[in-house]
Amino acid sequence: MIKGLYRSASGMLPVIKKQEAIANNISNATSSGYKKDAVFTKELSKAQKKHIPKQSDWQQPMVDDIFTDFSAGTFERTGNPLDLAIDGDGFFQVELPDGSTALTRAGSFSINQDGLLAQADGPVLLADGGAIEPGQGTITVSANGQIDVNGNVVGKITPVTVDDLEKLDKVGASLFKVPEGMQLNTVPQAQIRQGYLETSNVDIVKQMVDMIVSYREYEANARALTTQDQSLENLFNRVASRG
Repeated sequence: MIKGLYRSASGMLPVIKKQEAIANNISNATSSGYKKDAVFTKELSKAQKKHIPKQSDWQQPMVDDIFTDFSAGTFERTGNPLDLAIDGDGFFQVELPDGSTALTRAGSFSINQDGLLAQADGPVLLADGGAIEPGQGTITVSANGQIDVNGNVVGKITPVTVDDLEKLDKVGASLFKVPEGMQLNTVPQAQIRQGYLETSNVDIVKQMVDMIVSYREYEANARALTTQDQSLENLFNRVASRG
């Protein structure tokens, strides 16, 4: 019976984490360039948790880690010349307010108070030569990332990536901080689409279905846990009454 309690409880833990991930995905479904999260589980017998018994006869999935699905979203035409999307692999490289480097697929940019192309919440877009200061005029971005203002070249955007995407640190909705010392690789075959934004890769319908299914699974384990707890209490009471 004790094994049953652990089995029901261990079945509830990954569901809680999954619900949190789904809720976060749904809340960011309209965020440009957002990449959905999912929960990866493993068998309890393989979990390195000293406080959890490891018995082969009551193995249950446990939370191993949350991973990010980097699959591309769709392109949404906005007509705004400062909205950019990457057609292919790679990310925009941006500089965070603290000076660190981050990657993003969210291409909604504007000219900040310093005259630089940046996202509304602060990160500054970096081109091959650093920050981009377009000045006044008509901005044109070609498919190869070259930025022209009134016919004058002011920079070139080349999408970049890393060897292991799983090592990126997700911060905020659509930013991935690059660990110090990690090398950035250019993705020259990717193209820039001006006047478009990449939508999130969240399928709202699927996320809602997954949320309902996981909630039912949590309910079933919770009921089983309550039933076993009551049975255990009744057993103790009978033993005590006979003593």
